[in-house]
Amino acid sequence: MAAVGRGTVTEVVQAPANVVARAAATISSPATGTVRTVQVKDGAHVKAGQVLLTIDSPRAQAALTSAQQADSSAASAGSAGTTKVSLAGLTQADTAADQAFANAKAAADLIPDPTLKAQALAQIATAQAQYAAARSSAQRALAQANAGLGSVERAAQSLADAQRAQTKASLAAAQATVAALTVRAPIAGTVVLGGVSGGSTSNSTSSLVSQLPSSLQGQAQSLLGGSAGAGSSASVVGVLEVGTPVTPGASLLTITDTSTLSLSATVDETDILLVKPGVAADVDFDAVPDASYSAVVTSIDLAPTTSSGGGVAYVVRLSLGGGTNADGTPAPQPRPGMSAVASLNVLTVTDAISVPAAAVFRDSSGSGNSVWVVSGAMASRREVTLGAQGDTVIQIVAGVKPGDRIVVKGADKVVEGQQVGP
Repeated sequence: MAAVGRGTVTEVVQAPANVVARAAATISSPATGTVRTVQVKDGAHVKAGQVLLTIDSPRAQAALTSAQQADSSAASAGSAGTTKVSLAGLTQADTAADQAFANAKAAADLIPDPTLKAQALAQIATAQAQYAAARSSAQRALAQANAGLGSVERAAQSLADAQRAQTKASLAAAQATVAALTVRAPIAGTVVLGGVSGGSTSNSTSSLVSQLPSSLQGQAQSLLGGSAGAGSSASVVGVLEVGTPVTPGASLLTITDTSTLSLSATVDETDILLVKPGVAADVDFDAVPDASYSAVVTSIDLAPTTSSGGGVAYVVRLSLGGGTNADGTPAPQPRPGMSAVASLNVLTVTDAISVPAAAVFRDSSGSGNSVWVVSGAMASRREVTLGAQGDTVIQIVAGVKPGDRIVVKGADKVVEGQQVGP
């Protein structure tokens, strides 16, 4: 037996977790070519914007030259003025525009530098809007000309403006692709020069090209730097070094920023409502069994996920602090991806009426939680209301008071009125 007392009770929710780096980026090739220079070593720390390598791509250069010539021709045609315009001409312009914008977007999507990619996509979007406005203007001008209310020259000029918008989009994508041949670090971090892999035209570029009409796939493939054959494929696996051949989308290297580490923990739906931002946690790693680390909950996902057992769970994110070995020395810094168990201290109550966890039981009817209170030498069941539930001690909100004697050992085997010893 034991006497009901007062103390601090801490309720803990345990959750499996993994270490997450501050940021990570995989750098891929923007075009077909070969590695010209490699300007970083494996394992080196780089700054954002630092040049990592350069790629030699005659196809990308040729695509840029072609786009420049097409844009120059469109500009000349617009300034010279043309007197031939018709509904058929508008339809042909739409077909050419669809081709040009699709090609430009596909090429821009393969640019690894996020800044260049965003700039190219923004220029393409602007060009599309300009084309739509110019095309609408040309259609109105043509209708007015046919009705004798306007000039054919104005309709022709509007159509020329629309055609110039589409050549500008292709030129922007080609320029961005060539600029991206100088590969820069999108984030600061540690470089890993992994094997060059992926980037097969049958898997990466063809997935984009295949969405275009068959009559347009050849030109799209040329812009992307691949070949147009239906069964063509060029997948390279090897060490990243000068002269290594690469294809669009081929993985070249990765950069990982480990300046700060966090945890991604999975908490079961039965416990998630107890977890709040700011809750402290103790973290144990499989890789460092004798060390303990600190962490604090920073956010909780609103959308559910599936737990390892197939149930509903939620991802909880924690900032990870330092660790201490059993002998008091600083523990090593974990690596991204390492597995851990986070013990979240979701509720702490001081000066709580508390009893040993072994004293609390549920009877066969399942009516609630109870303890055996001993008066004299006889045990009687007393229903109790629980508060914070620690591993070894439980808070009692109602049902008993400090000083009451209760059965601790074998509480689940005691019956009403049973005589119990001291």
